[in-house]
Amino acid sequence: MTPGEMLAVFGAGVSAGAINTVVGSGTLITFPVLLATGLTPVTATVSNALGLIPGNISGAFGYRRELKGQGRRILKLSVGALLGGITGAILLLALPATAFELIVPVLVGFALVLVSVQPLISKRMRRNAPSDTNRRDGGPLLFVGLTLASVYGGYFSAAQGIIYMSLMGILLDETMQRLVAVKNVLVAVVNAVAALFFLFVADFDWTAVALIAAGSALGGQLGAKVGRRFSPAVLRALIVTIGVVSIVQLLLR
Repeated sequence: MTPGEMLAVFGAGVSAGAINTVVGSGTLITFPVLLATGLTPVTATVSNALGLIPGNISGAFGYRRELKGQGRRILKLSVGALLGGITGAILLLALPATAFELIVPVLVGFALVLVSVQPLISKRMRRNAPSDTNRRDGGPLLFVGLTLASVYGGYFSAAQGIIYMSLMGILLDETMQRLVAVKNVLVAVVNAVAALFFLFVADFDWTAVALIAAGSALGGQLGAKVGRRFSPAVLRALIVTIGVVSIVQLLLR
């Protein structure tokens, strides 16, 4: 890479780390930049997955206060994230890229609809089942939904955080900030297991990995400091806005 390209990759890593911590879809910043440096799509994808792990961990640490009392829930959902992440990583190398690219915009769009109407759906669900214990851990529906979302995350992580937030927002009685904290942990699990698999079967660009890792770690802390100040309405609006941009970018690729 030229010095200019290295600076661009580092800057993309900072931006992706911050956005991933608050919402998700940081891959839509780093992935095009990596392609612009001459990397192949698969090499860019696996290098990006490994490079973003420090940012995921940094963001989760930044939200450690919101993680208190959620250990059991996180442990349960992390099992689904792990299974889904490794499955998605295998599919990345086994399937043609067009297989998932066709459904990604639709999937993200559906998630945005869920995020937008989540307060209404949650209110109705609480009214119809006020004592349902599944509202505390999401039940089988949340576990299966997040596992499937993690399959997509292991394949191509853009907007997986938005999907997580939409599912948890509807199925759990929690504040948006506490859901963001859980989302950060789950994304870290998916990226870590996918990257571990890629280490044995795919080629990385280690310069890109190092630059994104350094940038995303910094961005994760910045995102945690800023994102914690957002109200639920502002956070929901930010998720929808970034999600719409994500869909447009995916359709134009």
